[in-house]
Amino acid sequence: MATHLLTPPGLHHPASLSPSSSAARLRATASLAHPLLPSRLRLAAAPPSPSPRHRRRSGMSVVRSSLIDPDGGALVELVAPPERLPALRAEAEALPRVRLAPVDLQWAHVLAEGWASPLRGFMREAEYLQSLHFNCIRLPDGGLVNMSLPIVLAIGDAEKEQIGDKPDVALEGPDGGVVAILRRVEIYAHNKEERIARIWGTTAPGLPYVDEAIASAGNWLIGGDLEVLEPIKYNDGLDHYRLSPRQLRNEFDKRGADAVFAFQLRNPVHNGHALLMNDTRRRLLEMGFKNPILLLHPLGGFTKADDVPLPVRMEQHSKVLEDGVLDPETTIVSIFPSPMHYAGPTEVQWHAKARINAGANFYIVGRDPAGMGHPTEKRDLYNPDHGKKVLSMAPGLEKLNILPFKVAAYDTVAKKMAFFDPSRSQDFLFISGTKVGSLVLTAFIT
Repeated sequence: MATHLLTPPGLHHPASLSPSSSAARLRATASLAHPLLPSRLRLAAAPPSPSPRHRRRSGMSVVRSSLIDPDGGALVELVAPPERLPALRAEAEALPRVRLAPVDLQWAHVLAEGWASPLRGFMREAEYLQSLHFNCIRLPDGGLVNMSLPIVLAIGDAEKEQIGDKPDVALEGPDGGVVAILRRVEIYAHNKEERIARIWGTTAPGLPYVDEAIASAGNWLIGGDLEVLEPIKYNDGLDHYRLSPRQLRNEFDKRGADAVFAFQLRNPVHNGHALLMNDTRRRLLEMGFKNPILLLHPLGGFTKADDVPLPVRMEQHSKVLEDGVLDPETTIVSIFPSPMHYAGPTEVQWHAKARINAGANFYIVGRDPAGMGHPTEKRDLYNPDHGKKVLSMAPGLEKLNILPFKVAAYDTVAKKMAFFDPSRSQDFLFISGTKVGSLVLTAFIT
């Protein structure tokens, strides 16, 4: 697949793009609005030219779902075929056991469906060190894939002793049922302070994911190849929203998408979000794409206590489509199963990388993505602009087109949501997604 790059000033422009063309104007606008490292700000200038990804059927061009290759070239799906289930259950009975916490189960889900392709299980030490220190993993062919968050499983001293030198381990879910078998395991030290400092840039107390999943975790990490017995379900009434990367790619194929733009959020959709998403589709149409599809992809794993609960968010997202705020014909709402770290520019790379594996070739990034307030000081933990800057130059994400978030606010003159005009800043009112979330939650409860 060809990679579409914003042509930096001073380099050649294709003869077919005149300065007056829509694509040229869009590129120029993006360059002026986001002057940082323009040679790495990835915005597609036009639809991909015909390639092996486009096949002919009945005289028509049909766009395959693989608009963008998964990392490593193929989705790594780790759920065993149904016919193996009886043998795996019998095998698991004789293996040492490790009990998964709820967050561990969410990571097993992520791995099982291929969101972290080409990972084949919880990280062994070599993968962990590469992820922790380089935000990437080296492939056997010498290539790099982005992997900014370590996906690891912690165990305690008693579990380590029980496992001993056995090569395979059965993984139990929080309810005690066997979820998976971890094969050819490797156990290594879990230096929590180093892990926290490298991922968050601070060891200050009060980091939500640290409190939930690291502080009380064991002093050892266990990695290996994962074989999941059955698709992971939560039986919370929302499983039908949890589409795997394979299912999403098939849906993009079914709808004939020639571009897929992903938008992640962990709060309800407000009118500013809707304006942005509808405007993004308009821009893609102006660039020559015929059927851009929006992947509205709320995060469904662990979130901090003051975020809006997932069932409330999903009900609101459904209402947004029902009311026509977003077009159901060109929008897919699905839950992204990953837990949330609130690790700012480090974590946003993971969010973008996972959407590559789901088939999205455009990713919308906003202000302070994956960020939060400092846990002990009255300031942001991360520079709000660093997320989009890091995405524009992150190794391993070159094939993904990054769409920076345009700031929207309520225009008191036009009496509607509009993109912010700094020349008349006094006319705009701002409300954050977090504030909208608290209002929606209050309305839901009452």
